[in-house]
Amino acid sequence: MRYRRMPIEVESPEQFGYGNIDCNLAESSVTDGLISDLGINLDGLVLMYGDHYGKPELRELIAAEHPNLQPDDVLMTVGAAAALFIVSTSLLQAGDRLLVAFPNYATNIETPRQMGCEMDFYPLTFDNGFRIDVDDIASRITPQTKLVSLTCPHNPTGSMITEAELMRLIAAVEAKGCRLLFDETYREMSFGKVLPPAAALSPSVISVSSLSKTYGLPGIRMGWLICRDKTLMQTFLAAKEQIFISNSVVDEEIAYQFLARKAEHLQRIRQHIDTNFAITKAWMAEQTDFEWVEPQGGCVCFPRIKPDSGVDVEKFYKLLNTIYKTFTGPGHWFESDRAHMRVGFGWPSKDELSRGLANITQALLAAKD
Repeated sequence: MRYRRMPIEVESPEQFGYGNIDCNLAESSVTDGLISDLGINLDGLVLMYGDHYGKPELRELIAAEHPNLQPDDVLMTVGAAAALFIVSTSLLQAGDRLLVAFPNYATNIETPRQMGCEMDFYPLTFDNGFRIDVDDIASRITPQTKLVSLTCPHNPTGSMITEAELMRLIAAVEAKGCRLLFDETYREMSFGKVLPPAAALSPSVISVSSLSKTYGLPGIRMGWLICRDKTLMQTFLAAKEQIFISNSVVDEEIAYQFLARKAEHLQRIRQHIDTNFAITKAWMAEQTDFEWVEPQGGCVCFPRIKPDSGVDVEKFYKLLNTIYKTFTGPGHWFESDRAHMRVGFGWPSKDELSRGLANITQALLAAKD
């Protein structure tokens, strides 16, 4: 397998330097948490190798999300990125076919591509509201398709499917004899009804999530995958053991204590998201050069500069980054047109968000031909 750095990582705020950015609208998570604010106590923690599946009590908390799940259906990983890597390298080989929604989080595409998989992209477009049609996607599953890969709420657009659509999709995957990878990192950030963990609905489904996005804890690198297929779970465990054996017991303990008070933390986070989404929505309503498909969940959106706006896209980014020191996630991070950009409204404070959005407006005006 050949590795290459992805633009989304090369140009990420943490690599560019947070001190060089005034308004950071490029993040895809809520505000990073301070450990001093979380009430975490690590006294008495033994710095040993942990349970290879992950801290049992932590897995019990995650499995408690649905009565169909057991703690042994949960495998803790180093962030969702490691879970996605484990799934891809366990299920796919060179020449296998992957049906994946596009655009998507870069790792969901790059890892299978570098393994030599045949990529069948299911296009999510502005004109179709960045939504999937279950019948359409089912018709694209071939006998050679090993895996269908979807994200919900979707990154970078914030689009969603309903529970009824999810059930129909699972039925289609089961009928075709392949598996569904459901990246549900933003699941509890739905603006409407929260979907159940998809893996709880069928052994043919693998769910992936983390504490990085919805909960703002990317620094502890704590994610997980859920799978009810016991044989496949042993393969995933073997992959984990060969890559990193076990997780950091420090990270797992922080995650456990955090999730033990999840309702309290989630209430605070949802209030912040609701406030910032209202600011973003009001700003979009005033735009003449910008348009969007309003997100249904998550903390990001994927607006675009209107094709007939007269805005020089490259000049816009140059002004936005150098003059206004404001950063978004440009479309090429997702192999899309740079007229699109991911705007993260969950990470900044409401004042920083308002200032950053105003800077986008000013850069748009200044970049007109």
